[in-house]
Amino acid sequence: MADRLRALFKGEALTYAYLLLYIALSSGQIFFNKWVLSSKEINFPYPLGLTLLHMVFSSVLCFLLTKVFKIMKIEEGMTVEIYVSSVMPIGAMFAMTLWLGNTAYMYISVAFAQMLKAIMPVAVFILGVAAGLEVMSCRMLLIMSVISLGVLVASYGEINISWIGVVYQMGGVVGEALRLIFMEIFVKRKGLKLNPISLMYYVSPCSALCLLIPWIFLEKTKMEENSSWNFPLLLLTLNSLCTFALNLSVFLVITHTSALTIRVAGVVKDWVVVLLSALLFADTKLTIINLAGYGIAIAGVAAYNNHKLKKEVSRGNPEEAESSQPTLTAASSDSNK
Repeated sequence: MADRLRALFKGEALTYAYLLLYIALSSGQIFFNKWVLSSKEINFPYPLGLTLLHMVFSSVLCFLLTKVFKIMKIEEGMTVEIYVSSVMPIGAMFAMTLWLGNTAYMYISVAFAQMLKAIMPVAVFILGVAAGLEVMSCRMLLIMSVISLGVLVASYGEINISWIGVVYQMGGVVGEALRLIFMEIFVKRKGLKLNPISLMYYVSPCSALCLLIPWIFLEKTKMEENSSWNFPLLLLTLNSLCTFALNLSVFLVITHTSALTIRVAGVVKDWVVVLLSALLFADTKLTIINLAGYGIAIAGVAAYNNHKLKKEVSRGNPEEAESSQPTLTAASSDSNK
């Protein structure tokens, strides 16, 4: 009996440790990117370049871990046809999400960006209805209305609002919503089983290529001409390593917890980011209206998550409920899935 209790306690402690690791890395990566991009801090105003670096670093590290050192295994069965028709669209949307999400940090505060991300379920649901993956109902319409109202109230309460930043953030939200829809259409419905490591291995090179093309035209010349920025190599490596570690933590959390647990952890992380950013960054000024609006939006997000989980369980397919989790975090901008 005592051995069973010890084993149970050890398992629970390990689960909480993984959750805390995920929350810490996810929040820390957002703050790290904001710090790097901010003109008042590191002053590396090249979100495309930063995101491209993350994807190249992730690609190289995945190759080393899976093919050279063989510490981790990737799912087999990938073909050229599947890669071109399924992985490339997902990689393109992932690149778009990271690029636009990171760019938004140059114009709006971390807290406000996080509040705008709460609109994600609305974007996913609307696109899902358009693609025939979701069905409109009174309950879902009410949930979407609550989330939208909360985001509108939070936006109304924002003191230093930048509409350019809002447009970039909303573009990132649309990109992430499209990525999730593509995941449903191109991966899950084809019966492909891809864990986060496999997704990182296959998607990162494609995303890097999608980012390389606009970087050449939009930032390459500016970076060569402007020598005022200073990004130490050690800091550069650490920033990229944090992005990779975040995706590994997602893998650990998905493996050791339930679908509901990681969704709750995501909500906790969102509040941690919003509140801590007010202490860490001078451009973050939270108001009562901000927090009230965000609280309303998060309540709607919680209702949406609960509805989705019940829907999957009612189908008698708990595995699908688990697979509905984000299997590849938009690590550089960290979207609320």
